[in-house]
Amino acid sequence: MMRLHKLYHRFTLLPFSPLSLPSNPSLLPLAPPLRLTLRLRTAVNFASMASSRLRNLAPLAAAPTEDAAAAFSSSANAATSFDYEDESTIGTKYRVPPPEISKIVDAPPVPALSFSPLRDKIIFLKRRALPPLAEIARPEEKLAGIRIDGKCNTRSRMSFYTGIGIHQILPDGTLGPEIEVHGFPNGAKINFVSWSPDSCHLSFSIRVNEEDSDSSKLTVWIADVKTGKAIQLFKSPNVHLNAVFDNYVWVNNSSLLVCTIPSSRGALPKKPLVPAGPKIQSNEEKNIVQVRTFQDLLKDEYDEDLFDYYATSQLVLASLDGYVKEIGPPAVYTSMDPSPDNKYILISSIHRPYSFIVPCGRFPKKVELWSAEGKLIRELCDLPLAEDIPISFNSVRKGMRSINWRADKPSTLYWVETQDGGDAKVEISPRDIVYTQLAEPIEGEQPTIFHKLDFRYGGISWCDDSLALVYESWYKTRKIRTWLVSPGFEDVAPDILFDRSSEDVYSDPGSPMMRRTQAGTYIIARIKRANDEGKYIILNGIGATPEGNIPFLDLFDINTRKTERIWQSDKEKYYETVVALMSDQEEGDLHLDKLKILTSKESKTENTQYYFVSWPDKKTVQVTNFPHPYPQLASLQKEMVRYQRKDGVQLTATLYLPPGYNPSTDGPLPCLVWSYPGEFKSKDAAGQVRGSPNEFPGIGSTSALLWLARRFAILSGPTIPIIGEGDEEANDRYVEQLVASAEAAVEEVIRRGVADPKKIAVGGHSYGAFMTANLLAHAPHLFCCGIARSGAYNRTLTPFGFQNEDRTLWEATNTYVEMSPFMSANKIKKPILLIHGEEDNNPGTLTMQSDRFFNALKGHGALCRLVILPHESHGYTARESIMHVLWETDRWLHKHCVPNSSDAEEDHETGTVKEHVNKVTTNAESKVVATSGGGSREVSELENEEFHSLPRSSL
Repeated sequence: MMRLHKLYHRFTLLPFSPLSLPSNPSLLPLAPPLRLTLRLRTAVNFASMASSRLRNLAPLAAAPTEDAAAAFSSSANAATSFDYEDESTIGTKYRVPPPEISKIVDAPPVPALSFSPLRDKIIFLKRRALPPLAEIARPEEKLAGIRIDGKCNTRSRMSFYTGIGIHQILPDGTLGPEIEVHGFPNGAKINFVSWSPDSCHLSFSIRVNEEDSDSSKLTVWIADVKTGKAIQLFKSPNVHLNAVFDNYVWVNNSSLLVCTIPSSRGALPKKPLVPAGPKIQSNEEKNIVQVRTFQDLLKDEYDEDLFDYYATSQLVLASLDGYVKEIGPPAVYTSMDPSPDNKYILISSIHRPYSFIVPCGRFPKKVELWSAEGKLIRELCDLPLAEDIPISFNSVRKGMRSINWRADKPSTLYWVETQDGGDAKVEISPRDIVYTQLAEPIEGEQPTIFHKLDFRYGGISWCDDSLALVYESWYKTRKIRTWLVSPGFEDVAPDILFDRSSEDVYSDPGSPMMRRTQAGTYIIARIKRANDEGKYIILNGIGATPEGNIPFLDLFDINTRKTERIWQSDKEKYYETVVALMSDQEEGDLHLDKLKILTSKESKTENTQYYFVSWPDKKTVQVTNFPHPYPQLASLQKEMVRYQRKDGVQLTATLYLPPGYNPSTDGPLPCLVWSYPGEFKSKDAAGQVRGSPNEFPGIGSTSALLWLARRFAILSGPTIPIIGEGDEEANDRYVEQLVASAEAAVEEVIRRGVADPKKIAVGGHSYGAFMTANLLAHAPHLFCCGIARSGAYNRTLTPFGFQNEDRTLWEATNTYVEMSPFMSANKIKKPILLIHGEEDNNPGTLTMQSDRFFNALKGHGALCRLVILPHESHGYTARESIMHVLWETDRWLHKHCVPNSSDAEEDHETGTVKEHVNKVTTNAESKVVATSGGGSREVSELENEEFHSLPRSSL
C-alpha cells in the first residue's frame, strides 16, 4: 500500500531511479510544484520504468497549491502579537491564523508546465488557490475503496486548471508569445489535459455548473495548438465522460478512445427501505484471509449496484473529423492501452463477484486484447477475486500481472507470473517469471520465458533487442538488483548489472535516461560519441553524499561497465536536477555532442527555475522566471545539521531560522520539531545523508515552516531511524530508538543556542502524529507540547499490520501494545493538540483513532484538545479547514510553547465543551492529582517514566 507521508509545496522530479519512477516527460509541473514523497508498503515498484518518465505529473500539480507569499513582521515578538479571544468563545466557528501565516497560504499559485511530445511547444496550466469548503462538502459516494462525485461521475474532490496558455519554444530556447486556449465556457474547470502524439492538438475535459446535474458532468474538448481554438469532441450534448477509472487516450494523431457514461444507463438505484436479508460473511472453508484496515468498502447489495451504476462505461472511438463509434459492451473498464503501432488496444476491466472486505483493486479482473476498431481478439486472463493476498511485504496477486506492451516493439506483450502463490513467506526459486508474446501469436505458440527472478519483479526498462534492464527487489533484506538482458539474443545470458541495498543511497548508480520514440513510447536512450564504438547509456543519479545530494549524469559503457561524469550539479550553492531529455525527436542513437536536457535549478534563497542545457559546450538557457513565492521569507536561514545518537547512529536534520535572526544577540527561540520516522535494516544506511542543503525551502499550506514567520526555529525532518538489524524487527525497539533520536535532536538545537529548552514543541502528520504522541508519553522531559494530525494511536485497531510492520497482533502482541500511545495515555502530561479529518480514508488512520485517544487522555486528566475537520480526508484541502488548522496550531504554540513552559503547565482552559462547525472538543485539566494515605499531591510528569522497547506504528 502506497502511503503519502509528506506533502510539500513543490514536486521535485527525482532522478529516474528504481525508487521513484515518474513517467511521461511531456507532462511536467512548473516550478515550484508539489513534492510528493511516497512510502511503499510493498516492494519497490519499477513498473513505470518501461514507459515514459514524467507521466501524469501535470494533473498532480493541479492539486490545490501550497505556494504562498506574505507580509512578514521582523519583530522578535511577532509570535506573541496575535490577539487570541477570550477562551470561552474558542471553538464556535472557523478561524484564520495571523496574517503573517495566512497571506503566505493565500498567495496565488504558479501554473503547471507541460512540454509537447515533439519538444517544440510548452503549455502553462493555470491554477487557483485553495478551494472553498463548499466544494469539499459536495456529496460523495464511498464505494469499493474509492470516493465518487455522483454529479460529475468522477472521483470526488478533483482539483482543476482554470486556463491553458501555449508557447512556442524558439530556436534560442526562449519562449514565444502566449496563445490562450479559448472557445469553452467562462468559469470552466479543466482536467485531464493531454497532447496528441503529433503535438498538433490538446485534449481536455471541462465541467461548468456543478449545481446542475447535466452541465456538471464532464465533456471532452479538443484545442488546435496553432490557434488555441477549442471545440467539443462530441457534437451531441448528451455524451459525457466517465472518469471514475480511466478517461480517454489518444490512439493515433486524430482519434481518441473515450470512456463515456452509457446512453442506456437508467435511473440511479434506490436504496430499499427494507433489506432483503441480514448481512452475512462466512468462512466455513476455514480460509486464512488477513486484510489491513481498508476503508470505504462496499457494505451490501445496494452498494454493489451503486458501484456498477457509476463505474460502468461505454467505450467510444471518436475522430477529430466527427466520426463516432461505440465499441465493446458496457463494463467497468479500468484501463485502455493502445499498442505502439496503434493496431491493438489492451483493455482491463473488473467484474462481479465483488467483495465487502477488500477494495476494487482486488476485484475479479479481466484483461482482453482488442483490435483498434474494437473487435475482441482474445482474452489474456480473467483473475478471480483476491481477498487472500497475504499481508507480508512483497506478497502479490496470483496469476498474470503487470501486463504491458514492450516499448521497443510494435505489438509485443509482456507480463509476470508469481511462482510462490503470491505469498512472500514461501521459499522458492524462481519466485517470479517474466513472459513475452506477440499480440497475435501463431496458433499453438506458447509464451516465451523472458527472465526468471528470485526476488519480486519490479519492472523493465526496454531499449532494443540487445538491451533491456530488469529490476527485482526484496523488502525484508532491502536487496535490489538490476539485470542486463539481451531480449533478441537467447545465447546471451542475463547478467547482474547492479546488486545493492535499496537503503544505501550512497551506492545508487542512477537510472537510465529515457527517450521518446516516434510511436510515443519511452525507451532507454542509446548514446554514441564521435570515433567511439562503445555501447553507452546515460545514468541519471541523485548523487547522495555525506555532504548532501549532488545530482549527476554519467555516461555508462554497457560493455566495460565504466562511467564518465558528463554533468553534475553545482554543490557549492545550487541544487540542480535533470528532468528530461529534450533532444530525442529523431530515431536512433543520440549524439553526445548534440545532447539537450531540461534541468531544474534552485538554492536556499532562489526558488526553482527551469533551464535548457545543450552540448557540447553545455550552454544554458533559462526557460522560466518565477517570482519568489514568499519574498518576506526570502532571507530565511537554512542549514543541514549532523549529530549523533547515543548508540552511535549518525543523524541529520534541516534547521531553519527566521530572517535576520542572530543567536548571539537575539537569544534562543521557541522551536518546533516536525518529523516522520523511518525503518532501516542497518545503522550505516540509517546514518546516510538524504537531501541537499541547497534545496529551496518549499513551504506548504500546512507546513511547519510557516512558523518562521512567527519567529520560531524549525527543526524539519530530523531523522528518526528505527533499525532492525539481522533477524531483529525494527519495531521491537521502537520507543527506545524513537526517544534516543529525539533526545539527540533536542540536544543539538539547544547546543547551538537557537532553541529555548523550555520552549520546544513536537509535531507530525499521520505516522508523525503517532511519533508525537509516543514522545509525549515516553520523553516528556524533551517537549513542552505536541501537535498530532491524522494519526493512529491504538495498534490493536489495525491488527493485521501497519506502516512497515507485517506481523499480526497475535504474532507480536507485545509490540502492538507497547508501541501504542493509547496504552500510555496515563503518562501524557504535556499539552497535546489532536487534529483529524472527519472523512479520513487512509488505511489505519480511522477518525475514531483520535476520538478514542482523546477520551483516554481526558480520562486521565491530560491537557488536550481534539479538532475534527468536517468533510476532510487524511490530508486537508479546503481553505477554511487549512486556515483553521493553522489557527489551532498557532494558538497551541502561542499558549503552550511561547510562554515559559512551567507557566504553560499551569495555564488552564475554562468553560464547557461546545458543539460547533469544527466539532472542537477540549479538556481543561492540566494536572493529575494522586491520593495516598488520605493526602494528595501533584504528580510530576518526569516521575517513574518507563522506556519501553516498542516498534513503531503507521498511518
